Amino acid sequence: MVRDGLYYGGGMLAAAVLIAWLTSWPFAMPALALAGFFLWFFRDPDRSIPDLTGSIVSPADGKVTAVETVTLDGLPRTRLSIFLNVFDVHVNRSPISGVVQAIEYRRGKFGNAMGAVSSDANEQNIVTVEGEGHTVIFKQIAGLLARRIVFTPKVGDFVQRGQRVGLIKFSSRVDVVLGPGVEMVVKVGDHVKGGSSLLGRFTDRISVGESAMEAHQELRGSR
Repeated sequence: MVRDGLYYGGGMLAAAVLIAWLTSWPFAMPALALAGFFLWFFRDPDRSIPDLTGSIVSPADGKVTAVETVTLDGLPRTRLSIFLNVFDVHVNRSPISGVVQAIEYRRGKFGNAMGAVSSDANEQNIVTVEGEGHTVIFKQIAGLLARRIVFTPKVGDFVQRGQRVGLIKFSSRVDVVLGPGVEMVVKVGDHVKGGSSLLGRFTDRISVGESAMEAHQELRGSR
């Protein structure tokens, strides 16, 4: 469980005890129900991570709502969108093994994350990871209820494919932006699980995740 669950769940449990002490237990039932919901919502199950070279895994649990071509820096890219409702696990994971090259937090709106406009208009955290000869961008996007985005690695950190990297609290969306040389294996309507569901594979790999980690270690050792 993510420790936030203990904060939210523990707070509601304390509120329930206080209400029961001041009144009676029936009046404390709504707070108890909320405590149970928070403990369940912030669950963090272990996942079996695919170890196939060139695999791109889902950074989040949810439903694939779009697989489309977009233009980024004047070049065509594939954008895959995953919508998370309040019943999905909200822990986010790295889609590939590589080095975190950039992290950009953008303030914005808290509109419906199902809408295509939310990819650019909503508050979001944009992460760029380079590894296996490719650059992958994924966005943690706030939704109607989401008001807090968490991302724990820093620029220069090496992350493993499927590694836990953060979470978005309550309903939200995660976009994955991929360059050429990728074979997609999911489609709109599919339900995916963070870290274990395969989104696609690199078809023109230059290096593998282990090589990227060795290069990263050599770079850090030379500083």
